[in-house]
Amino acid sequence: MSTPEPFRIDVPQADLDELADRLARTRWPDDLPGAGWAYGVNGDYLRELVEYWRTGYHWREHEARLNEVPQYTTTIDGQNVHFLHVRSPEPEATPLIITHGWPSTVYDFLDILGPLTDPRSHGGDPADAFHVVAPSVPGFAFSGPTRQTGWGVGRVARAWAELMRRLGYRRYGAQGGDFGSIVSPELGRIAPGQVLGVHVNALANASTPIDASESDTLSEPEREHAKRNQAWWYSHSGYATQMSTRPQTLAYALNDSPAGQLAWNLEWFVDWDPSRTERAPVARDTILTDVTIFWLTATAGSAARLYFEAAAEAWGRRPAPSPVPTGVANFLGDRAIRGLAELSNTITHWTRHPRGGHFASLQAPDLLVTDIREFFRNHRAR
Repeated sequence: MSTPEPFRIDVPQADLDELADRLARTRWPDDLPGAGWAYGVNGDYLRELVEYWRTGYHWREHEARLNEVPQYTTTIDGQNVHFLHVRSPEPEATPLIITHGWPSTVYDFLDILGPLTDPRSHGGDPADAFHVVAPSVPGFAFSGPTRQTGWGVGRVARAWAELMRRLGYRRYGAQGGDFGSIVSPELGRIAPGQVLGVHVNALANASTPIDASESDTLSEPEREHAKRNQAWWYSHSGYATQMSTRPQTLAYALNDSPAGQLAWNLEWFVDWDPSRTERAPVARDTILTDVTIFWLTATAGSAARLYFEAAAEAWGRRPAPSPVPTGVANFLGDRAIRGLAELSNTITHWTRHPRGGHFASLQAPDLLVTDIREFFRNHRAR
């Protein structure tokens, strides 16, 4: 067994200098006049971000912010796993493991850690406190790269069960968004005796029916919703198709061009914005910190492999029913359909929020924290 070891981020200055040099030497493709985002990432916007990344963004500020949070690494199933672990000052706090998605990192959780772990200091009820564990998904950032095939959703969930056991948490909740919304319910299926409840946002596998029999179970409004989802996905799924079929081919480009990696990640931030403002709906420093972490750890290709592994093990199949109580928070732009979610989850909590977005911990951290608290009030570790 690998005992968790304290971890601190300390990027050599030479790596930052090399990044700046590569950005300065970006070899730009041509753009079609007036095309905007119709063919992919807008060139003018990308150039603006690349120049800011090179001359105005300060990695050390965000490195220091991350290092304010207790971090550890441990080896599980042969894989290095990095995680944040913030214990609440409230002794009766409920343990909670939260899982990010793509193209995110645990940096996205920094604004919700304080309210979750110490509600008393953030105007909340101390009874709503959590001990928070936030791992980097294997293959991503400081948990990467993966060194073996097979690191799909099930293997990640089994690693999370082992991590919580290793940390001494016998009963705990699970939360996640985007890919985390698939991993967290799977953790409930793998360890139903340990998982008190599952809360997800940006539920990723309940937007379209797998076959006609599933469609027949839906109400007419839900079927119409599913048709709209299918049309939307057809024009936005290029990134997922590439990563789920040929991630290694993509890795060569992403690992060699920071501007290319920024473009690849940036597209999803803008595509998920229902307002289509043509600019990312989250702060540029946050986007650049996530991208910088991928760049410095050389894990863009490794992270993409999660899509390949997930497609091989589960895509096109509905997960088995889970008996664990499950809550779903839907933010602006989320496309989950309750009738589909109920096919594989015991839904006890379903909310819709008028603002926020797919990246809820960044776009509406207050609403996300409130929703998590409300759900787990009925599922606390006592």
